[in-house]
Amino acid sequence: MLIADAQGLVVRCNEAAGQVLPAAAPGAPLSEVVPDWLGDAHAGLCSPGRRTPPDPGRAPAGDIGGRYFEAHPTVRDDGSAAWWLVDATDHRLVREALRMEQERSAFLAKASSSLLSSLNLERCMDVAARMAAEKLADAALVIAPARGQRLPVVTCLRGGDPETATVTVAPDSVPGLGEALRGFPPVPSRWIDPSTAPAWMVPEGMGPAGSIVITPLPGHGVPAGALILLRKADTTAFTEEEEIFARLFAARAGAGMSAARLYAEQSSISDLLMRELLPPALHRVSGVDFAGGYRPSADHERIGGDFYDVHPASDEGDASLVLLGDVCGKGLEAAVLTGRIRNTLHALLPLADDHQRMLDLLNTSMLSSHHTRFATMVLASALRRGNTVDLKLTSGGHPNPLIVRADGTVEEAATHGTLIGAIPTIACTTVTTTLAPGESCVLYTDGITEARGGPMGDELFGEERLKRALAACAGMPAEGVVEHVQMLAGQWLGDRPHDDMAVVVISAPRTHHLSAVNGHTRGRFTA
Repeated sequence: MLIADAQGLVVRCNEAAGQVLPAAAPGAPLSEVVPDWLGDAHAGLCSPGRRTPPDPGRAPAGDIGGRYFEAHPTVRDDGSAAWWLVDATDHRLVREALRMEQERSAFLAKASSSLLSSLNLERCMDVAARMAAEKLADAALVIAPARGQRLPVVTCLRGGDPETATVTVAPDSVPGLGEALRGFPPVPSRWIDPSTAPAWMVPEGMGPAGSIVITPLPGHGVPAGALILLRKADTTAFTEEEEIFARLFAARAGAGMSAARLYAEQSSISDLLMRELLPPALHRVSGVDFAGGYRPSADHERIGGDFYDVHPASDEGDASLVLLGDVCGKGLEAAVLTGRIRNTLHALLPLADDHQRMLDLLNTSMLSSHHTRFATMVLASALRRGNTVDLKLTSGGHPNPLIVRADGTVEEAATHGTLIGAIPTIACTTVTTTLAPGESCVLYTDGITEARGGPMGDELFGEERLKRALAACAGMPAEGVVEHVQMLAGQWLGDRPHDDMAVVVISAPRTHHLSAVNGHTRGRFTA
């Protein structure tokens, strides 16, 4: 405790205060024996007209002899003030450590959010380099695993933008880098001589490096790369605590980069598989027009349980094979089975003239697999003869194909059969028909006829409504018929849930076209 009067002279100083302020003897001017912060506080407190002590939460504080003290005053009746000096050094250190820990925790949380919010590897490396340069060092380099001796590197100076480059270098030629890229624990920064850093590692404009940290970026089972932090020669070197914090940041950066790389690999695999599972784009084959349309049950999906294929004839004079099917269920699991069915039928193309045999073998294949799903299917062989197209149609438990004649009549092909993959022995009936120029055969899945919607929202689209729609398509090209059916089914559904929907149209090309007269008449047919 230290007591000073209103004139700023020391009145009394107890033993503890004397040890802290040895010159504070009675009668000595307070301003000469105490730090300025305490002298100013006393002058302000004892100034004329003021006798109210400061807020305890804002007590004067400062350094005395290398320690941190808070001064809490008591104003006496005679105008003097007693200053109680409290050593708050440890408390201040705890508060500073807590503040630093809170800042670091907030930074790491922000880093995790920013790094994991992007599943793009290049973007993730940019974010990691920028954040490390702003918080941890004067410059940062994020290095992806080497491709031979080629290292993908993102470099960022504090306050600058990340720059991407590829350097050709042996990682083991840089002390600590090869080990970090292999996922080994980092070497202490004091073991790395900054003067040996290669030119590519020190960004242009930074100046000489004074301290370097190289730490691995841990991934999911395999290293995700390495993080290099650099400080200028005129700044303090990295402390052990800072190196530990750098490793905590690196763990988050590595997790983000690893997730991005894993996503890229899975996306590449998914795209490859998707290309194999998606229905093909159809066009004219061997003089016959084909068109197809597919809509999966969920708008965010691209594949499902409906499928179709057209296999051109291997020899001139042979028929092209068309297949359209519907696997029980929907989504990815159903799509996988459709892929297997399509591959099996592709292998059975030498038997394309015998629909019954193909379906028998497919049925056996499905029963011998681990799948418990069944499928419906219709096969169509199409062969152009002159201006007409001969069709052979076989159904395996599938809705009957519809024939759209030139006069608008819609006929139902009388083929029928049992489900594929449900029972050991199947029976199918094959029918033949001929398409005249401009006539079409429509193959479809029950997702169209069972589409539930309409004015009340619960009525099926149905076969009769489909036939009426097709009657209006007489003479349309195959693409037009597909688009018309899809448009009507979509309008009927609205935004309601639905099953997979697929449609394939086989058309005999027209031998004439429609021309206008003077640009105003309905036109006439010309050969």
